[in-house]
Amino acid sequence: MPVQRIDRLLANMGLCSRKQAVAAAKNGAVTVNGEICRDASRKIDPEHCRLTFRGEPVGYEEHVYLMLHKPLGVLSATEDREQKTVLDLLPETYRARGVFPVGRLDKDTSGLLLLTDDGALGHALTSPRRQVQKVYEAETDGVLGQADIDAFVSGLTLRDGTICRPAKLEIRAVHDGHSYVAVTVCEGKYHQVRRMLAARGAPVLTLRRVAEGSLPLDPALQPGQWRPLRPDEIALLRTGFD
Repeated sequence: MPVQRIDRLLANMGLCSRKQAVAAAKNGAVTVNGEICRDASRKIDPEHCRLTFRGEPVGYEEHVYLMLHKPLGVLSATEDREQKTVLDLLPETYRARGVFPVGRLDKDTSGLLLLTDDGALGHALTSPRRQVQKVYEAETDGVLGQADIDAFVSGLTLRDGTICRPAKLEIRAVHDGHSYVAVTVCEGKYHQVRRMLAARGAPVLTLRRVAEGSLPLDPALQPGQWRPLRPDEIALLRTGFD
């Protein structure tokens, strides 16, 4: 592992900004191998040094993996001059690390969105060749039935002639002309789930992604909240890719 400056390392870990790291070191809040280090520009090998910051050990992570419950009205982008993006929901230090959303959810769709600085895993999860499954919950304006389930399994042809791979439609409830369904797809065409349901005469009223691959959305996360992935969750994402 290449040596890194302490201030850059702490910032890349999302613990503080580089400026804050410099100030913290001067105040004695940084130790290396048990000794106070007041020089945040010092270079260390994070895999072979014991680093603490404000009394807490710093475990080096090569990459960052985050789970976000994306709220409505926020863009799945790294920047936008006019509208709020998912990176605006994270601490500023993650921008410096180069975190990006894995795939996208459109502005009017909420739910599970992964963010990382691991380009290889991000590519694997979005590559059409991998056919990673994604599960969505939707409320539609229209009653769906067995014929629609069969049509999804066979592979829908959308109104513009786009051919979709076979997908799964699960009807969970029908009430007052509305259907409450789960849709599982293994591709990511533009507004695909909305277009598939509209093709069956049931336009989407609400749409939320609840799983990607083997990873479900944490039910404890409210819209706009995020957390780092646990090691076992990272392993779930990597299944079949390594």
